[in-house]
Amino acid sequence: MLETRLKALGVLKGRPAKKPRSLLKLCNAGRLHGGLSVALDVTPDEAFSPLIHAMELAGLRLVDVRKGLEPGATRLDVRLHDGTIEKWEVHGVEGLVHNLNDLCRLQPEASPCAVLGEWEDMLQLWCAPRDVLAAGAAERWLDARNLTALLAPPAGFE
Repeated sequence: MLETRLKALGVLKGRPAKKPRSLLKLCNAGRLHGGLSVALDVTPDEAFSPLIHAMELAGLRLVDVRKGLEPGATRLDVRLHDGTIEKWEVHGVEGLVHNLNDLCRLQPEASPCAVLGEWEDMLQLWCAPRDVLAAGAAERWLDARNLTALLAPPAGFE
């Protein structure tokens, strides 16, 4: 049972229910450590702080937000832990997750973010340790939109 496995991995809050639930439903119910339910109309700049907190990405700061050059894009100026500023043009929260996961590869102690999908008009995101995500992929209970990127090794380990 999925919930029993998640409990064994230390990422489930509360006791497993008798009725099986999917990752999407567990995330939406607030049962996953590192799980976030994000309204579909949330902008990348609004999701930035909750995501970097859940991913445990150290030293990032959002310094400017503008409308992107491409339709529907947002330009974010992000100060990295070393003080440099990167300019990101992202499409929605999933684009932000992609860029943050790239930075996450440089900080092996950080938790990558899995995009689980949509449930009840919310985007379900799960920031979990790499070993948990790898176990989910190997055991075939993790079906994330960005699974291939999640399984990429941390920088320096390729």
